[in-house]
Amino acid sequence: MPSYHQYGISPQLVERVKLKMKNPAIKDRIKQMVDGLTRADLQDRPKVRRLVRTAASVLGERLSGTQEEQIVQFVIDQKIDPRNTLHLLRLWGMFR
Repeated sequence: MPSYHQYGISPQLVERVKLKMKNPAIKDRIKQMVDGLTRADLQDRPKVRRLVRTAASVLGERLSGTQEEQIVQFVIDQKIDPRNTLHLLRLWGMFR
């Protein structure tokens, strides 16, 4: 079971997002959004919340307050360093 499931994030939401990310225009907008993020940015709750809201908007997903909080907590708890290839590979493995 993927670790995002432990946070109450629905597999259906993850599958919808993965499908939408195959659209090159959406993928490019999301890539621009996350370009230049640091580990500190991804530990900053207000910044992560803004990222989640913006990404949901780009993806056309309406998130409840609970879903948003679950995703924010998941991102913070992963302690992701976007400059660390091993962290990115671990994330890739979670969502394949």
